[in-house]
Amino acid sequence: MFARLFAPTIEVSAHCDLPCGVYDPAQARIEAESIKAIIGKVADNDDPDFRTRAILIKEERSQLVKHHLTVLWTDYFKAPHFEKYPQLHMLVNEACKLASGTGTKAVFDAEKADQLLAKIDEIAEIFWETKKA
Repeated sequence: MFARLFAPTIEVSAHCDLPCGVYDPAQARIEAESIKAIIGKVADNDDPDFRTRAILIKEERSQLVKHHLTVLWTDYFKAPHFEKYPQLHMLVNEACKLASGTGTKAVFDAEKADQLLAKIDEIAEIFWETKKA
């Protein structure tokens, strides 16, 4: 029994984080919509337990936004996309910062959530243009 617990593990790898071809900025948008909804609900609720749970969920959703955007950035978008859309690096960077410790992850600011949603929409527009090509 102990031999199986300490037996060498098999290392596996994959070339992407998601099943091949399954990319969609809507995943990031859904999480960002959730963040915005949480911000609105917290504004209307003084219950400390509710607020604590909301903080944890909002931070988790912000991290998921960053995850979904970086998967698009590193796995889906390729050099030809960055050449055609030179603003793409900056858009992804700005969106990730809006979902980070200086953005929706750290504060209950509906304006930051709106800015995040707008950046995701800009990324989505480019994404769908690349899918048409």
